[in-house]
Amino acid sequence: MAGKQIVWDKTSERLYRTGVDRVVLFPTDVSTGNYNFGVGWNGVTKVSESPDGGDTTQVYANNGIYLNLVAKENFKGSISAYTYPKEWEMCDGSAPIYAKTASESETFTALKGVRVTGQQRCPFGLAYRTLIGNDTKGTDYGYEIHLVYNATAGVSSLDYQTVNDSPEALELSWDFSTLPVDVPGAKPSAHLVISSIECPADKLKSIETILYGTDSAEPRLPLPGEIITLLGGIGG
Repeated sequence: MAGKQIVWDKTSERLYRTGVDRVVLFPTDVSTGNYNFGVGWNGVTKVSESPDGGDTTQVYANNGIYLNLVAKENFKGSISAYTYPKEWEMCDGSAPIYAKTASESETFTALKGVRVTGQQRCPFGLAYRTLIGNDTKGTDYGYEIHLVYNATAGVSSLDYQTVNDSPEALELSWDFSTLPVDVPGAKPSAHLVISSIECPADKLKSIETILYGTDSAEPRLPLPGEIITLLGGIGG
C-alpha cells in the first residue's frame, strides 16, 4: 500500500480560533422547567470554558498497574460582560419586591426600580458563536456554535471604583456550572458544538433560524435530540 508523507502548515490549513459573538440567553421557566424564549446578550467580552473531572485513578494488581479508571467530566465556565439583559437578573439571584400598593388592596405588585439580591437562582441555557480562521480567508473561514444546557450561575463580586482621569468600564463576571442532559447516541452532556465547516449549510441555517428567531418565530433553544434530528439523525 502506498504511503502518504505528512506535510505541515499547508496553505489554507493553518487554522486558529478567536472571538465570541451572537450570545443568546435562554432563562428557564421555574414553573415548567422549560427554557423561555431567547434574548440577545450585548456587551459580552469573554466566555471561558473550564471543564473539570476526567481525572484518572490507577488500580493496581499483580504488582503492577491493572487499569485506569476515568472520572466523569463536568462542563463549567464563566461569562464576562459589560452589561446584561434584564432576564439575566433572575439567573443572578435578583428578584423584584412585591408589595401591596394600597391599604385596602390584597393585590401584590412588583415595585418598579428596586430589586433584592440573594434570591433563588434560575437555571439557564446559553448559545454563543466562536470564529475559526485560517491563513487565506482569515475569520471568514468558518465558525462554531456552542450550546450550553442546564447552567447555573455562581456568586460574583463587583469592584466599584471612583471615576478618575483614566476611567474604565466595570467588567462583570460570573462563573457557572452545569448538569448534563440526555444526548441520544452519546453520553449525557451539557455542551454541544456545531461547526459551520462540516455541517451542511441548509441544516446549519435551520438551526440558526431556531436559535436566533425570525419576524414570525421567537428564538428558542433546541435540545440535543432536536439538533440531531435537524442534522439528519434520529434524535430519540
